[in-house]
Amino acid sequence: MMKQILFSGVIGLFLTLVGTPLLIKLLARKGYGQYIRDDGPREHASKRGTPTMGGIAFILATVAAYFLSKIITGYSPSYSGLLVLGLMCGMGLVGFLDDYIKIVKRRSLGLRAKAKMAGQLIVGISFAVLALQFQDARGNAPASTKLSFITDFGWSIGPVLFVVWALFMILAMSNGVNLTDGLDGLATGASVLVFGAYTFIGVWQFQESCANAQTLTNPNACYEVRDPLDLAVIASALMGACLGFLWWNTSPAKIFMGDTGSLALGGVLTGLAILSRTELLVAIMGGLFVLITMSVVIQVGSFRLTGRRVFRMAPLQHHFELKGWSEVLVVVRFWIIQGICVIVGLGLFYAGWAADK
Repeated sequence: MMKQILFSGVIGLFLTLVGTPLLIKLLARKGYGQYIRDDGPREHASKRGTPTMGGIAFILATVAAYFLSKIITGYSPSYSGLLVLGLMCGMGLVGFLDDYIKIVKRRSLGLRAKAKMAGQLIVGISFAVLALQFQDARGNAPASTKLSFITDFGWSIGPVLFVVWALFMILAMSNGVNLTDGLDGLATGASVLVFGAYTFIGVWQFQESCANAQTLTNPNACYEVRDPLDLAVIASALMGACLGFLWWNTSPAKIFMGDTGSLALGGVLTGLAILSRTELLVAIMGGLFVLITMSVVIQVGSFRLTGRRVFRMAPLQHHFELKGWSEVLVVVRFWIIQGICVIVGLGLFYAGWAADK
């Protein structure tokens, strides 16, 4: 079973390493280049015209890696796996439409706010509703109506509030990754770290699944997750695909992921969190995305209330650029912050299991 994880990661890595330069040539030939804001850091002006919509590369690579790993190993796709992939592709489609309009109309704003929100709501609601269906033999649906940290806790919030909660998470995380995607390789590298963590979590939950309670040393420390191994397969595919894309996306970037990629990554990360019952933990492991989102909230709130700005520019990465940090320096230091967040998150995940044990 573990071969699926290895195959999906290697295939995802190979496909983006080989496929991304082909996509770069195709996008460059069609003139699908990035539009750069005039009010951004001056150093970014040189990036104008760099091919965008690169998220297509790792979205397709992840889907292909998942299904090829199934074909090679002879296992069938799970409902959880298909739901997470569907969420990724759906959010990626919304981002693609946004990117395409930006390119065709040569403006920094793509889809109108209402249209973009409507697309995200349709995708998010569809995922949340379907995630409560398809119960297995133990009665576990892919998602639970209970809130979760390292596992479910508390009372059920009911299907309606669950849909609202899932929508909030999807919108928050997808827009958080979108805001982070402002420097070459920043969002891609940070995502690699989080997907690596979710590969580990999926494997751990599979080994300590309540479905295997009779063979566990402590059944009280087991996990009621419907398809943990399949979530690990997808996380591994994403880790490999993003790592291969990073080869071309790192400074100086030959291609940008665009909203196509950032919305897809935020969506699939939320899907992994919801279906692995680690909804609140993802806010820690994806701490960089939360930090950058909060910098925008603080900046906007401060300006509206006092007329003053807390940062030289938001999102946070541009503040440090304007302070004189080089782009590479900002990216590497922010990767370190993200790495610390992942380590803390995994530490809390293991500590929760050890405490029950």
